[in-house]
Amino acid sequence: MSSDPSDEIAASLMRQAGRGASAAQVAESVAATCREIEDALTPIVGTRGVAALLHRSAHVAAQTHAWLSDTEPGLPQTVDLRALTARLAHQSAADAAAGGALLLHTFHTLLASLIGASLTGRLLRSAWAPFLSSTPMNTSP
Repeated sequence: MSSDPSDEIAASLMRQAGRGASAAQVAESVAATCREIEDALTPIVGTRGVAALLHRSAHVAAQTHAWLSDTEPGLPQTVDLRALTARLAHQSAADAAAGGALLLHTFHTLLASLIGASLTGRLLRSAWAPFLSSTPMNTSP
């Protein structure tokens, strides 16, 4: 097993998208996970809170995958999954999986640093289910 949870998440994204998946299929898998995260967290932190967390996660992940960078100035008011999906779909399938995985892992780590690993696990259980069987989530910074 890899020591980097992002590698395991990327492998899981590729499995979810299917054998020989295109970048667009991987992008949709990432977007579906983000929608589940948004559904779970919006009642608690609001649309703007989820958007801010995802924006921060993309900013951090863009240090490794520059194409994840959001070109819009300031904090978004809503989550723009169409823009994220488009950025992912313009990469190779492997790069889309790696970037999407890093984004999701960064989001999970950021949320856990704010509210704790246990509460994060409970809140994101349904969104994170595809990754739980193969990915131990190390939420330490």
